[in-house]
Amino acid sequence: MLDRLTLDQLRTLIAVADSGSFSAAGRNLRRVQSAVSQTMQALESTLGIALFDRSGKVPALTDAGKAILEEARKLVRGAESLRAKAESIASDVEPELSLAVDAMFPNRLLMACLKRLSEEFPDLPVNVFTEGLGGAEQRIRDHTARLGLYSWRPVQDDLASEFVAALTMVPVVAADHPLAKVKGPITRAILEDQVQLVLTDRTQITARFSGGVISRRIWRFADLGTRLEYLLAGFGWCNMPLHLVEPHIESRKLVTLALAENPRWELPIHVVHDRARPPQRAGRMLIEDLKKYLTTCPRHTSMKSA
Repeated sequence: MLDRLTLDQLRTLIAVADSGSFSAAGRNLRRVQSAVSQTMQALESTLGIALFDRSGKVPALTDAGKAILEEARKLVRGAESLRAKAESIASDVEPELSLAVDAMFPNRLLMACLKRLSEEFPDLPVNVFTEGLGGAEQRIRDHTARLGLYSWRPVQDDLASEFVAALTMVPVVAADHPLAKVKGPITRAILEDQVQLVLTDRTQITARFSGGVISRRIWRFADLGTRLEYLLAGFGWCNMPLHLVEPHIESRKLVTLALAENPRWELPIHVVHDRARPPQRAGRMLIEDLKKYLTTCPRHTSMKSA
C-alpha cells in the first residue's frame, strides 16, 4: 500500500503543518482547499492512520501526524538532495568534493577558496581531511579523496599533479634553547648533536624518503600540531612552514636559526588527483582559485615554478 505514497502528498502535509490550515496551505500551493483536503485523505488512507483531528474548527495534527510529519520532512529533504546531486552530475559537477590537505598548507587561504566554492555550488558536499606526510596521498589512492594538496613526489604514473605554491620553510628553535644562543652560522656538525623534532608517516608512502633529517638524536611526532607544542617547549629544533611559526617568531617565543647551509628552503605544494578521476567543474574552480589566491597573497609562499 505504501507504493501509492507520493512526494506531493508529503509536501502537502508539510505545507498544511507550516501554514496552520488546509486553506492557507492551498493558497501557498496555489490549489483549492478541497484539493488539499483530498490529498491529505489519500495520504491517511495510504498510511492507514489518522493524521488530523477534524473535531475542531481547524484540523489539527494528531500525535501520529506529528511523528509522520518529521519523517516526511526527512524524506522530502532527501529527495531534494538526490535531485540536486543528479543535476550536479548532469552539469559536470562532482557529486561531492573530498580534499586531502597536508597540515602545512595555509588553512586561511584554503578557507577563502572554499568559501567562494560554497557560494558558487551551495548544494555541493565538501569533505576536508587534514593529513601529514603520506596521509594525503593515501587518501587519493584509497579513493576517499578526489583532490590532494601536498608535497608530491612523482614516483607513480597513475597520479597527475599541478604545482600551486612553494611554502617557505625555516629552521626554528625555542628562544631558551641552547641553539638560540649560538653566535654566527650554525654548522651541520653542531646540529647533529642536538635533538631534531621530525614528523613520522602513518603510512608507508614516504618510508623511502628521509629528506631534512640532520641530527643523530631524533624525536618523532605523528602530527604537526603536537610537534609545534614540543618545539615551543624547547625540546629541540626543526624546520617549520613560515606562516605557522611567524607569530611565535614575532612574539620571540621562537628564534630562526642562522644555518650555514640552507637557512631557508621551499617546499613545493601540488594539487594531485588520480588520472582516472580528473577534477570536474567544482574541482577545477577550486584549483584555479587556489592559484589566484596564492599569487595575490604571497606573504608566506613563493610562486616559483616547480
